Formats: sequence, structure tokens, C-alpha cells
Amino acid sequence: MRRKHVGVAVLVAATLQVVPSHAQKPKGTSLSIRVSPQIVFSPARVVATAELKDVDDASGEFYCPALEWEWGDGTTSEASFDCEPFEAGRSEIKKRYISDHTYQSAGRYRVLLRLKRQGKVILASSATVQVRPGVRDGFGY
Repeated sequence: MRRKHVGVAVLVAATLQVVPSHAQKPKGTSLSIRVSPQIVFSPARVVATAELKDVDDASGEFYCPALEWEWGDGTTSEASFDCEPFEAGRSEIKKRYISDHTYQSAGRYRVLLRLKRQGKVILASSATVQVRPGVRDGFGY
């Protein structure tokens, strides 16, 4: 029996280390992003989860960064936090960041997260999400 495949969204998760030459990051630190759900039709709300891995907790490099999410559809979300000064051994470095976004129309979108300190990118990562035509696009099933 042959099955007919209906258009579905495909999630591609990626880990990308982008570090400007002026930044001194500890070796091995990485940022990965997952976007879910994996199958999505427009309009679609997705949740992006980023994880910081292999962080030197004694270093304040990744303590309390500003966040800039770029959703690939011309919109961005930014967040900054009012944190106490870093104290080695006492301050907690957040290693998971979560945000959500709603795509109104079909397309392939690159979700990018930039961790910033004093306006400069210290680490970034991206993932791609495919949004298929949905009810609003006249292709509802």
C-alpha cells in the first residue's frame, strides 16, 4: 500500500559556535538550540530552547548575559536582566533559555539566539524550522 505524504514541517537543530575575535571564551563552551514542535502548520507557535554546555562556572563570562532572539521572519525578542555582581562559587550561571514565537505564514525560518555582554556577542547559535501552509494559507487539511 502506498501512503501519500502530506507536507509536514521538519526541524533541524544545529549547534554553532560564533565568537568574535575580541571575546575570550573558555574552550569547549557551546550553545545549542532546539525548536519544537517538529511538525507545524501556519499559523504556528513554536518554543525554542537553548542550552549552554561546558561552561566554566568559576568564570563570569556567561553570567547574566543579555539575550537577543532573531526569529527569521523580521521580528526579534530581547531580554536583559538585573543581576547581582558575579561572585565565583556563589553566583549561578543560567544554562537554559526558553522563548516562544508564532509564525503567521509558511516558510523556512532561521531562529538565532545571541548571548551578549555590553552589546557585544559572546556566543550565538541557530536552528532552522520549516512551517508548512496551513488553514489561513488555504491549504488546511
